[in-house]
Amino acid sequence: MAIFEVEKLSLHYLTRFGQKIHAVTDVSFSMEQGEILGIAGESGCGKSTLVNGLMGLFIPPLYPTCGDVRVDGESLMNRTTEDVRQNVLSRKVSMIPQGAFNALNPTRKVKDIAADVMSAHLKGVDKKQIYERLVERFNLFGMDTQRVLNSHPIQLTAGERQRSVIGISTLLNPQMVIADEPTSALDVTTQKVVIKMIFDLLEKGIFSTMIFITHELPLLRHVADNIAIMYAGEIVEKGTAEQVVFDPRHPYTKALMGAMLSAEPGQKNRKPTAIEGAPPNLANPIEGCRFAERCPAVRPECKLKKQEIRIVGDRQVRCDYAE
Repeated sequence: MAIFEVEKLSLHYLTRFGQKIHAVTDVSFSMEQGEILGIAGESGCGKSTLVNGLMGLFIPPLYPTCGDVRVDGESLMNRTTEDVRQNVLSRKVSMIPQGAFNALNPTRKVKDIAADVMSAHLKGVDKKQIYERLVERFNLFGMDTQRVLNSHPIQLTAGERQRSVIGISTLLNPQMVIADEPTSALDVTTQKVVIKMIFDLLEKGIFSTMIFITHELPLLRHVADNIAIMYAGEIVEKGTAEQVVFDPRHPYTKALMGAMLSAEPGQKNRKPTAIEGAPPNLANPIEGCRFAERCPAVRPECKLKKQEIRIVGDRQVRCDYAE
């Protein structure tokens, strides 16, 4: 049984002039317990907006257009932000945010930030119990626990801040974690440490299911079971990690993979090629395929006909010519 279901979710921003910017369109997928789904795409493709929708956080100017998000069969739509924050976030679904420095209050010590999270969700626990829980959890992360907990964020390294954010995000042992580019702006060595830490938490049963969002498609082959590719607010391809990385079917997936350095077998000597052009302006109506203006295999009808998700083999592709 799926523990997380997204059905035809569309989200828009409302400008101060009353214009709707359709940032996410017709996104559907479901996840079983224990599954790791990777979501990849260029900056600005709608990944972070999708994250807010997946958590039921519709804070103006972001609004749901249509669709549904269900956790354990329970819809997150038409619920107040306070209700979602209190009863869903951190307990059932938690997020590891992008940019650890911005996620931590610079005026408070790490232990106080973490204690606020716990006391907001666990009624009747005293400060001693909270601190013991913090020490137990942070001891898993290979850091100087006492120093980190008693430090302000500015006193920590980038890697320590990111690991602290991961620790705080998973304190309540949520069912699922959404990691929004958790390795962004970190050096390669620290990226490896952070990813290992996330998988250690998975192995220990701290959480069981994860959505891992990044713009580094080759990384997902080593992280995710399945990968969904986003472009201009739409999922354009979804398949297993091996399929998407080594046998992409959508022209955008092929172009995205070709634009990246990769140490994968058979791709080490390949020269990266930039994707020509830029994503479409979502403030303007788009009749046909959103990738048509940049697609090397475009046909005249592509610019006129909206592309729908189709089953090609055993994967989903939003292209009439994926075969």
